Amino acid sequence: MCPCVASYSAPCPRVAVIVPAYGVAHLVGEALSSVQAQTLTDWECVVVDDGAPDDVASAVRPFLYDSRIRFFATPNRGVSAARNTAIAATSAPLIALLDGDDLFRPDYLTRAVAVLESDDSLRLATCNARIFGAVRRERLTFDEKQGTGDGRLGTLADVLDRSFGVYIGTTFRRADFDTIGGFDTTMAQSEDFDFWVRLMLLGGHACYIDEVLGDYRIRAGSASSSAQRMLVGNLKVYEKACGALDGRPEQELAAELIEATRRRIGFEQAIDRVIDGDPRGGIAALRAYNELSGPVWKGAYALWALAPSLAKPMLMWRRFAHSRGNTGSVGAFLRSLRTPRQRPA
Repeated sequence: MCPCVASYSAPCPRVAVIVPAYGVAHLVGEALSSVQAQTLTDWECVVVDDGAPDDVASAVRPFLYDSRIRFFATPNRGVSAARNTAIAATSAPLIALLDGDDLFRPDYLTRAVAVLESDDSLRLATCNARIFGAVRRERLTFDEKQGTGDGRLGTLADVLDRSFGVYIGTTFRRADFDTIGGFDTTMAQSEDFDFWVRLMLLGGHACYIDEVLGDYRIRAGSASSSAQRMLVGNLKVYEKACGALDGRPEQELAAELIEATRRRIGFEQAIDRVIDGDPRGGIAALRAYNELSGPVWKGAYALWALAPSLAKPMLMWRRFAHSRGNTGSVGAFLRSLRTPRQRPA
């Protein structure tokens, strides 16, 4: 039975689009325009201002003539709490996520809703997307086969080890959201990955729609541009999953991922030691890991043995070049040196 409280002449929409908007007042209009451009028109949309420092309300106001779009302002409690609040205000049986700086392609809702409505065993429907913004070059989110099966359906193990990637603009069932208790508000990072894993713990499959149906914007300095913070968040996801998997076959995989992630965090912390002024200690710590291999880095170790002071600029450049939100230019690298480095919580 439809949970709507409206009159019988106003049936429930088929899907609710959730748009958290923090610090993106200059971009959220593009996100909402992409929702209004959907070929599936039977949707509702909630924009939530999570105590943003900019004027999100004014940016959203021109769209409120559309009765399908609503706006809420809440104290700043993080994106998980913002999404939970917005979802609680909707009634559709399906939920689609759209960050306030991202875009849906016109057929996104049509394709995602059709997939979920046709197969009750699916926990989520995801797709490919263009990555643009503060990146060296535009590219696709996924360019390889998804998962270990047919490339369309992913298992819990596939989602855990990231062989099946889940794009943030993903659609899932309200009933499943309620069953797992929504987004975990204690997660400061990787809250979306945590949510996908907990959905998959319910059983069934994730579904990949092999089409570019979204546009994912990278902003310089955004949460998604910090590899070490993401690693710390992923570690928490794996630890939670390992506990929940008590006795299940995937528990061994979760344990392996915990160990691998801890090693990667240790590797990044060794680089921190070099950057923070302890080149000899940091270089010694780096030798415990295999991440720096091949002739180039063997040569680097030999060079650092003679001139340890060269390790800092070389490793800072490596970290910058591998970050998700860099432009690839030397000028951008030099500007990054003037930005205080954030440590993971």
